[in-house]
Amino acid sequence: MLVDNHNRRINYLRLAVTDRCNLRCNYCMPSEGINFAKNDKLFTLEELARLASILVSQGIDKIRITGGEPFVRKDLMVLLRHLAVLEGLNEISVTTNATLIGPYIDELKQLGITNINVSLDAINRDTFERITRRNQYDVVHDNMLRLITEGFNVRINFIALDGQNTQDILPILELTKHFNVAVRFLEEMPFNGGSRSFDTISWDYKRILAYIKEAYPEYYQLESPSTSTSINYKIPGFKGTFGVIPSFSRTFCGTCNRLRISATGDVITCLYGKPKMNLRDILRGENSGERVKEHIRSAIGSRAKTGFEAQQENRGVFKSSMTSIGG
Repeated sequence: MLVDNHNRRINYLRLAVTDRCNLRCNYCMPSEGINFAKNDKLFTLEELARLASILVSQGIDKIRITGGEPFVRKDLMVLLRHLAVLEGLNEISVTTNATLIGPYIDELKQLGITNINVSLDAINRDTFERITRRNQYDVVHDNMLRLITEGFNVRINFIALDGQNTQDILPILELTKHFNVAVRFLEEMPFNGGSRSFDTISWDYKRILAYIKEAYPEYYQLESPSTSTSINYKIPGFKGTFGVIPSFSRTFCGTCNRLRISATGDVITCLYGKPKMNLRDILRGENSGERVKEHIRSAIGSRAKTGFEAQQENRGVFKSSMTSIGG
């Protein structure tokens, strides 16, 4: 079992398989993109599978596959097939922009990988294309509806962007009226690859909730696991649910159970902190299994208590793009 220096059990790994993305969302990176890692700096799929096995043996029982866009890696299913039969791993999920997932939906269902987070920041076509800088609305919409109607546990992540998409908050909530889907509204974070900087946000989780309450004053809060990053709610008569994730306000730090490993091997114990170490060369060296375990225990044993504390130690944290640190 992995327990950090604040007595928090770490059982959830966010494992990035690539830093590349086929969209160019304006809150994530500049229009020209960022300097993506060269292939030899990325873990191979075999290395990712071995790393996952090592960490599951240490008590990780939930893995979320992230990117960039995970399905940019055409061999991703090789890793997912390995994870699907990995003893001790209780939950596998994938975060995706839903542009490339279509051909893999049937096999994902067969493997039992049905927890899918779809990053979707607009339900209106013009807003979607303005934010993503790409013409992929129909593909995303069709894949999302297919996932929902075929019984996947779909959670839609919608980042509230001041002056860009807040007019879509209520329309996207309509999905929860008709489908058993969860829509989660996230506060914007400054991990945008240097496209802009800010110290405060207009649409924090309290404002999002107040805005929804004007239209649906009868919504009520649901009970959530103590480690949940989202505060979840239900509108009476609606099939699905909605939630807010205070990603900028960071109200959930006290129960954090997450560990991140980037596609290039950086170990990140807090999104707002510096990488603790890099595992890529260690995994490629001799006696790699024991050495990885040792380094992970060391990283877990020196975590910041909160994101605010980690940020104080890492003044340049916001120069990164979310796509390079695992979504």
